[in-house]
Amino acid sequence: MARTPLGVFGLSICYDLRFPELYRHLVLAGAQVLFVPSAFTAYTGRFHWTALLRARAIENLAYVVAPAQWGLHHAGRRSYGHTSVIDPWGRIVAERASGVGVVIARIDLARQAKLRRELPVLDHVRAELMSPRRKSV
Repeated sequence: MARTPLGVFGLSICYDLRFPELYRHLVLAGAQVLFVPSAFTAYTGRFHWTALLRARAIENLAYVVAPAQWGLHHAGRRSYGHTSVIDPWGRIVAERASGVGVVIARIDLARQAKLRRELPVLDHVRAELMSPRRKSV
């Protein structure tokens, strides 16, 4: 978490997208904007990147800022790219599929607060379900 003059930022990396409880924890601790820098592989990115970003935004009514590495890298690894900014309603408000550049989007924390009041899902979280004990097989 980073408390800044621009808002409270929840920090993670791309693989973390597969663990929604991390983002719920960050939001319950005060995060307004979730940052997810990535080097998602091209193969999984095609199918999962945008879907997971939108899911984390929607379920937490949070902005998601996801700068993404793209193209071919060392040892033949290809990253998916698709730098994105997602709003709390799950809309992609800015995106750059590939290439070097800057992505700019307005982050409206007042609108986010209004959405969270109108759809108070974060007030209805059942904390006892967030830390289930995993049984060994």
